[in-house]
Formats: sequence, C-alpha cells, structure tokens
Amino acid sequence: MTVALRSPSLPSALIPVDNAPVDANLKSDFRKYLEGMREIEEARVTRQAEADQILQKYEDALPIRQFLMTNLVKTPQRSSLVLRIPVKTLASSLSNMGDFPFKDPDEAQYKGPTLFVRGTKSHYVADDVVPVIGRFFPQFVMRDIDCGHWVISEQPQAFRQGKIGDHPFRAPMLIRSAVVDFFEDLEKE
Repeated sequence: MTVALRSPSLPSALIPVDNAPVDANLKSDFRKYLEGMREIEEARVTRQAEADQILQKYEDALPIRQFLMTNLVKTPQRSSLVLRIPVKTLASSLSNMGDFPFKDPDEAQYKGPTLFVRGTKSHYVADDVVPVIGRFFPQFVMRDIDCGHWVISEQPQAFRQGKIGDHPFRAPMLIRSAVVDFFEDLEKE
C-alpha cells in the first residue's frame, strides 16, 4: 500500500491481504514468533520439518507455522536454511511494524485497481476502517474470506486458484520478492 501511495505509477494493481491503511496494534504473538525464528536460525536447520518442530513450541496452528516458514530458503553459500528477512531486522522493526506512514487520504491516493482481502476472524481490517480504505484507494473492491489474519496460509487453495468470492485475481511471487528486497535494502543501510 505504501509503495502504491508513494509512487502510484509503479504498480498496475494492488492486493492488500488483511491489512488496512491505518495504524494497527499488532498482537503480542509476534514477539514469540521472532523467538521461534531466532531459535531456528541458531539451530541451523536443514529441513522445514526441523523448523516446524521448533515452531511448535511457539505456535499451535499449522497454517501460521507454514506462513512463518515461507521466510526460510536454501542458499548455495550455506548447508542450513536461512531467513530471507533476518530476525535482527524484524526485531528492530517490530515496534513500528503496525504503523502506517500516511495519515491524510487527501494527500495521497492510488487510483489503480485494488483488491482488499480480509479474514473475517481477524481484527486488522475492521468495518469502521472501510471508509478510510475508500479514500486512499478509490477503486477498491473488498472480499472477505472465512479465516483469521494469516489468510494465504489458512486458505491456500483460494489463493492458488486465484479466487476470493467471485473476484478472480493472481497473487504473483513478485509481491513476495518485492517485500524481501525491501527488507534486504534496509539491512544494508
């Protein structure tokens, strides 16, 4: 959302998933997830099954653990799995992670097609923020899916098939790459 508001000509479309253009209070679970990721990093796991075994101490829900493990990758330089976004970077950003940098929809808008997908069991995109969404993203469409905040992990088939309700869309890996690149650039600074 921030990229689209800062540089509206860059994205051709936008798909925010269970996030809204407002400051959000992050659940306290994020700290324990970081502890689990730090333990994975220190254990130098070589398989996702090993990482999952560690994460089970921090999170019961398999879909959430699976989402957290999407940050693990193999690299030619190491025999163990590494984190795309280092725990150190995530930990230093955690206190500000729920902040949204734009406060005034009259100062920034993205007028391209925007599909907001929200989990109906999540608190991050409440009904009372929908008017704010419309002011920042006037061409938005909202689709609800029966799940919590971890929409892609909890309802992976909906994303693989490219359908939420009656709205078809594609969720390209480019989005994920852009996020990873952003955090890698932050780490270099």
